[in-house]
Amino acid sequence: MTATLAGKSIAILAANGFDENQMTEIQRALTTFKAKFKTVAPEQGVVNGWQKDHWGHYFPVDAPIGEALGSDFDFLVIPGGERAIAKLKTNLHARRIINHFLEAGKPVAAIGAGVALLALSARITGVTVSAPADLHEELKAAGAIIAEDDQEVCDMILTSDGQDNAAWVAQAMELFGEAEQILQAA
Repeated sequence: MTATLAGKSIAILAANGFDENQMTEIQRALTTFKAKFKTVAPEQGVVNGWQKDHWGHYFPVDAPIGEALGSDFDFLVIPGGERAIAKLKTNLHARRIINHFLEAGKPVAAIGAGVALLALSARITGVTVSAPADLHEELKAAGAIIAEDDQEVCDMILTSDGQDNAAWVAQAMELFGEAEQILQAA
């Protein structure tokens, strides 16, 4: 894997109620690898995290979801958080962004409840994903194949059931690094 993702732009798709631990760990890793990341959200100004059983910290919204284009980003991160995902599932702009990434074959890293957003795209058909048990039927109905492992990488899509945040972050950095190497070789 490359030691840097300098110059690469990552969209972190979030809404009020995102899993704050998942968000902060991936942000920390992206900063270490010198990647530029923007929080893309339907909220104006700030978006509120969720910490286990209560509201957490506010994070700045860098790009309003209605103005963000998938083509402006190299990679997509989708943290979990049931409240956030319920909101994003009904957002047409979230669907547009996810479709762009899956159709373009760009790397996507989704964890926990965030994996459910992949079902918004017809491109999920035939893709093997790892997800929390309560999402299995929804993902199967969208055509996804459910993995037995806690994490799965299939077609540049990293999914995790959310049990091991640190392992997901490490795998996301590896996936993004491999994608960068492929782009440099082309």
